[in-house]
Amino acid sequence: MENCTVLVTFKASSEQRQIIEKTLNGLCQVLYVEDLPDRLQALSTADIVLSWNPARELGENEYALLKKAKLMQLLSAGADHLPKQAFQQSFIVAGNVGAYAEPMAEHAMAMVLALAKDLRGGTEKLRQGIFDQMGLNKSIKGSICAVLGFGGIGKATARLMKAFGAQIWAINTSGKTDEDVAFIGTLSNLEYVLRNADIVVISLPLSNSTRGLIGERELSWMKPDAILVNVARGEIIDERALFEHLKNNPEFKAGIDAWWVEPFRHGKFEMHYPFLDLPNVIGSPHNSGQVPGQLLKATQMAAENIRAFLEGAQPRGILKAEEYI
Repeated sequence: MENCTVLVTFKASSEQRQIIEKTLNGLCQVLYVEDLPDRLQALSTADIVLSWNPARELGENEYALLKKAKLMQLLSAGADHLPKQAFQQSFIVAGNVGAYAEPMAEHAMAMVLALAKDLRGGTEKLRQGIFDQMGLNKSIKGSICAVLGFGGIGKATARLMKAFGAQIWAINTSGKTDEDVAFIGTLSNLEYVLRNADIVVISLPLSNSTRGLIGERELSWMKPDAILVNVARGEIIDERALFEHLKNNPEFKAGIDAWWVEPFRHGKFEMHYPFLDLPNVIGSPHNSGQVPGQLLKATQMAAENIRAFLEGAQPRGILKAEEYI
């Protein structure tokens, strides 16, 4: 692509700028919206757009200006925060697949271990002066861990779970994988997987097919003492159904990193049910992917995907419009 322009719509740090420009050196001119006096002109001449949160970075009417654009590359892995206008243009949209996989897998593993070993409950007993040395906790070894969403995050989580001796049952869109798993299926196998799992880790993207995937019925399929960890998106699980299930089944435990109303996507944090008052819940502020240097790694991966596209290769993580509109 001759004389092409990559337009960065988020406020990039100096380190991020260096990574983008070094990766795309000689292939494209890189411009930053925050530096430009004529924003509209830049949008209308951009060949590729690199965005983090397009819903915040672009106005609703500005997507129509991207008539020359061939690719919108996201810094984020998910795309559920994109407005429908982003999928109604002629360019393709690519998520930053696997950019945050390793730290998110570690976070999921930490939540599983904390819940299996009842660290919250044990701490509370000690606070009350109760030294319950004979209290039982759960072993990961020999358990069945279901990973719903077997992309970068799911595979990284599975590797950690296997190191602890868990058996992996995975669900993805194809029902196929090169990974060494005990079972691989699609969402058509959800009931079978949930009924057998001791641990369920959700790492699915939020789309039309996964919104509300886990509700009252699906929770009832799960074992009474199962562990459910969500590092994906809150809306994959029915919020009320999960709260009621946790309240009525104290042996069932949940680790919640992804919430239903969050600042990045909704401008605020809001909980509609008092999850954190329940003793069988631990939570975190959707920071599972945030470790030192990870944002720079994500920037590198996004820039490399743009470079691959410019060199004629198929970019990773192309999103299907019908899953989001």
